[in-house]
Amino acid sequence: MASTIVSRTQSLSESAAGRRTWTFSCWFKRNGISSSQELFGTDANGARSNNYNIIDLNASNQIDFAGYESGITFRKTTNRLFKDTNAWYHLVIAFDSTQSTADDRIKIYINGVRETSFGTSTNPAQDHQSKFFSSGKVHAFGRSSQTFDGVISHCHATEGTAYAPTVFGSTDATTGEWKINTSPSVSYGTNGFFLFKNDNAVTNQAGNSSGNFAVTAGTLTKTEDNPSNVFATLNPLFYSADITLSNGNTKAVEASNNWRSAYSNIGHSTGKFYAEAKITYQSGNEAYIGVAHEDHMNGTAAYGGSTSGPNSGGYDYIGYSNKSVGIYSNGQQHYPSTVQTTASFQSNGDIIGIAVDIPGNKFYLSKNGQWNNAAGNAWDSTTFDASVGAISWTSKWTSGQVFVGCSPNESTWEWNFGNGYFGTTAVSSAGTNASNIGIFEYDVPTGFTAWSTKGLNE
Repeated sequence: MASTIVSRTQSLSESAAGRRTWTFSCWFKRNGISSSQELFGTDANGARSNNYNIIDLNASNQIDFAGYESGITFRKTTNRLFKDTNAWYHLVIAFDSTQSTADDRIKIYINGVRETSFGTSTNPAQDHQSKFFSSGKVHAFGRSSQTFDGVISHCHATEGTAYAPTVFGSTDATTGEWKINTSPSVSYGTNGFFLFKNDNAVTNQAGNSSGNFAVTAGTLTKTEDNPSNVFATLNPLFYSADITLSNGNTKAVEASNNWRSAYSNIGHSTGKFYAEAKITYQSGNEAYIGVAHEDHMNGTAAYGGSTSGPNSGGYDYIGYSNKSVGIYSNGQQHYPSTVQTTASFQSNGDIIGIAVDIPGNKFYLSKNGQWNNAAGNAWDSTTFDASVGAISWTSKWTSGQVFVGCSPNESTWEWNFGNGYFGTTAVSSAGTNASNIGIFEYDVPTGFTAWSTKGLNE
């Protein structure tokens, strides 16, 4: 939703009781951080002119919930920071200004736990009528210049009742993790709504007559990523200078020839995993794709890497140290030796499949559904064969996490870790996938699965 606004104008009659007591519940996952982003807000014209309520993720990565009516009428800004781009957060705001205890009029919960530490804490007056469900107000996810950069799922807004977080989620008895309740039993009231249940439709599923929302800016894209299964992206907290990430951290662009890298934000120490990456632009035909051990990403000189580390701008391309293996777009392998491993993949639009066998210390590449052969100079089979075309890494990789990634070098890569999109374009013809986890352009080899949390559990 990086440039997307979803909104509606409140058209039904409001009630004082509904504006005094309500609940907002949603699951969200961040893509970009450290910029002011409006998760949800209400205003007369959508521009924060006056008399509005906002739920922001501010530039300091705090949740900032506030009401303005010719000045601040209430405000809660968490001390806690929300910077994890690999996690789904469950946010519940229970607003009930009828409470006699001032601190009970706004309750904010994250993953079922009430927030109690605030940098700013101004409570509303008793019986204060907020701007939620106020007639004529634009109710919107995102605002011009401050759109939310991330993913939202299962968003509920209830009018007239302040619900506990346990209505919308629960603690898993086995893992101890907070998990989603996909069908909570709630009363939405006249103006409440339920959005983003299983897709990117903006139809209100509350069962009342309060109306649907509409996409008023940008493009709203469906994703397989959800609170029950987190898919990998490129890591916005750990990638090299000169690379720009976008489209939910699945697109990596490096306009210059500075040999930088971006890595997946999920690593694995065992298992077999599959991902796809499309080259949509190349200038110098110097793009790399491959795998990297965590020691390579740390930039330790002991393994032939840069002592400065990736984020400080050292030479950190995949294949630069003996704790990584990079395949150059001309087909050459770098580390542990420079040999011709595959045929080239230098055409714009080439989709490279990468199947990583961590227990076997090897990976395989395909181009547009054709797997490379044992001789390393042709893409010649649509049928995956584990005995053909393996690219091995060194025996030093006996433990630790393995990540996939790319070094663009004057090129653009668009990754599909299972969400079924390259950038904002859906795969044209989904291949078979025995694990049933994720959507890919081409067939996923038997025994391999997506780079996701469910894939990890496989």
